[in-house]
Amino acid sequence: MINRRQALLSAAAAATFMALPSSVRSAARPSPQDILQGWFSLTLELVRHTATYSPPVASRAFAYLSITAYEAVASLSPALQSLAGQLPGLEPLPANVDRKPDWPAVMQAALSASVVAFFSNTGPSGQRAVASLRKKFDAAVNIKANPKSTAHGQAIANHIISWSKNDGGAVVTNLGFPESYTPKPGPAHWVPTSAIRLQQAPLLPTWSNNRTFAMPKASTCGLPPPPAYSEDKTSQFYKEALEVYEAVKNATAEQKIIARFWSDDPMLSSTPPGHWLFVTLDILKARNASIEDSVDVMARLGIALADAFIGCWDDKYKYDLVRPVTYIKRLIDKTWEPILITPPFPEYPSGHSTQSGAAEVVLTKFFGENFAFEDRTHVREKFEPRKFASFRDAAENAGISRLYGGIHFRAAIERGLEQGRCIGAYANALKTQAQS
Repeated sequence: MINRRQALLSAAAAATFMALPSSVRSAARPSPQDILQGWFSLTLELVRHTATYSPPVASRAFAYLSITAYEAVASLSPALQSLAGQLPGLEPLPANVDRKPDWPAVMQAALSASVVAFFSNTGPSGQRAVASLRKKFDAAVNIKANPKSTAHGQAIANHIISWSKNDGGAVVTNLGFPESYTPKPGPAHWVPTSAIRLQQAPLLPTWSNNRTFAMPKASTCGLPPPPAYSEDKTSQFYKEALEVYEAVKNATAEQKIIARFWSDDPMLSSTPPGHWLFVTLDILKARNASIEDSVDVMARLGIALADAFIGCWDDKYKYDLVRPVTYIKRLIDKTWEPILITPPFPEYPSGHSTQSGAAEVVLTKFFGENFAFEDRTHVREKFEPRKFASFRDAAENAGISRLYGGIHFRAAIERGLEQGRCIGAYANALKTQAQS
């Protein structure tokens, strides 16, 4: 019997292709935009169903996939310039030698090869879904009729794949949990918050050693220390803990929805970076954006999200702060439980906030201030679409969701947003428009 996971991924591959315009599935060929949307839609499903794709790991895969799509288009379009020389270690990419390149064939060859490489550790069901979509797109594009363009797309992908291998994040063992870990002594520091054996050590403690993409180094947007740890009821630290305690205890129905809408748990969703990618893909599709604009914003977003996790993780393990659930149970109410499951790593700053701040500045620069949109990320999970007046509005909603959910103090949220905005600015500073 086909298991549920296999059925879901097989359905996702079929749905991805069937969601294309009927003309694409019959006589007309898919456009580069169709191929971009199709492969990213499937990778959001692969992340959902692959245990190794924690948010930092997922952000890395999305970044390289986005850069591959960008470079494939930049090699063909006079409107864009390569990111080679702007991203650390990225050497000039293979030049297009075909005088009449076939854009869909280039994009299909580049993205299909990249998905195979960056999602190679997905399970058998995921592998079948990838193979299924690849077969459908190959046939729709008639890839064999365009050998030069196909070879060029493959060369772009191979170049990015080779560049990725020495960034520090290519190999994740034991799902990202170290085999041994010695917690720092003292009540201010992180301790496990789950009874799961694997989570007695924190997730990816060396992730900040990875090579950054646009920001100079992991600590470039480093934060000041969190409020000083204290058990004094008049201290700022205790007051922030009490705020979390009371927020959960008195949470309204709307606040509970906000907490769960942004939860984006691994293995239950496409994770926080996938959430922002879904939003962006949805907007690009609705606006019928050009392929140049699409790969430009996707590359900046993917880079900003990946750098956000590197920068956030640098401070998380620098300060190694205790989680609210540990502090509150010990000092305020031993029966208290948060609404959300506390992730297995230190508290400060909030990863959701850092990556949301980064996404905010990238998307605001591209789509504009006060760009109102509808977030339909979790319609399938029976959440009503949520409307936001701007990307800043959405980022702040994502941040405060972690307080409503009981897993972050306010300082981690507010400073995380600040950190993300700093990181996103480096992605915005990349030069993508070709010089005339």
